[in-house]
Formats: sequence, structure tokens, C-alpha cells
Amino acid sequence: MTKVFVSIGSNLERERHIPQALEELEKAFGPLQISSIYESEAEGFEGPPFHNLVAAFETGLPVEKVYETLKEIEQRHGRGPGSRKFASRTLDLDLILYGDLILKDPADGRQLLPRDDILRYAFVLEPLAEIAPERRHPVLGKTYRELWRSFDRGRIKQRKLES
Repeated sequence: MTKVFVSIGSNLERERHIPQALEELEKAFGPLQISSIYESEAEGFEGPPFHNLVAAFETGLPVEKVYETLKEIEQRHGRGPGSRKFASRTLDLDLILYGDLILKDPADGRQLLPRDDILRYAFVLEPLAEIAPERRHPVLGKTYRELWRSFDRGRIKQRKLES
């Protein structure tokens, strides 16, 4: 079994889409470990605030099947394959870690896993550090707790919501 981590975000009807997505993830993959929810400003565009969190689960499915399932869930929530990256969305499910797999795009050599959003965005790293503080980044070898502690606090535009 492989431990998988998925970043979840929504800024359109987020109170509906996130709980439904969690139900669908649990149905597809089994029990979930879920971080707190963080509210963050839209980055790279003007839009309503996002709710973001990270969910983890174990699976025996290959990485391609996990990715495919995430895209199917997004599509059921109105997110089409041609959706723009920097735009409001009903649901965003990003595979950020698939065990310790380091995966590069064969076409351009770009790193796909671990997803670089982990190091770029507080709304990905903070919830990941919350549920997997001692897990190590497969490329850097640092724990997510260490990475979060060294994150540039001047760039943080989010707050943890009370459960």
C-alpha cells in the first residue's frame, strides 16, 4: 500500500463541494486522514477566498489510476479538462505525493511528483505539515515540519479555520 496525499481547494460553493469531494474520495480510496481547513486569498488572480486542506489515504492503485480518479471527481463538480489554472473553481484536487515517488514528465522533464506546489504555497505546505510533520520530502530529504518552519512567513495569506 502506498500513502497518497491530495491537496483540495475550492472557492465556489466551497461549503458544498469540499464535503462532497471528501465523501467521494473516501468511497474511492477508503479511510481518509484530513487536515484542518485553511482559508486563503486567491493567488495569481482576483476571486473569492479559497478553502484548502490536505487529505491522505493508502492505496494499492497505480499512480495513473489515482490521478484519473481525482480528475473524474473534479469533472463531476463542474471542473472541465480545459479549466484555467489561475481562475475560480468549484473543486481542485491535486495529487501532491504518491509515497516517495519522484515522477518527471517524459515530454519536458518537468517534475510532476512530489508536486512543486508543496514548496511554493502555504495553503499546501501548512496542512501537509499538520498531518505528516515527520514525513520527508522525497527530493529534499527535509521533514514537512522543517519545511513549514522555514517557509517565508511574509508570503502567507491564510488562516486556519476552527472546526
